[in-house]
Amino acid sequence: MDNMEKIMGEYGIKPFPEITSEAMAYVSYQPNGADTLDPLQGFEVGTMFKSLNKPFYGKKCRGDMND
Repeated sequence: MDNMEKIMGEYGIKPFPEITSEAMAYVSYQPNGADTLDPLQGFEVGTMFKSLNKPFYGKKCRGDMND
């Protein structure tokens, strides 16, 4: 019995709901006059707003700086 079968059997939880969506995004409201990046830097990081620039570092978040 694999892990998914155990979870479904013991807890009645399916791996995915019957109806799912590809993705749901939430972008917080940015007030007028919010700090912005210059256009080239904004294009590179994917946002013009400094407060939305949240880089993903993967394993480095755990402190594994050598991986």
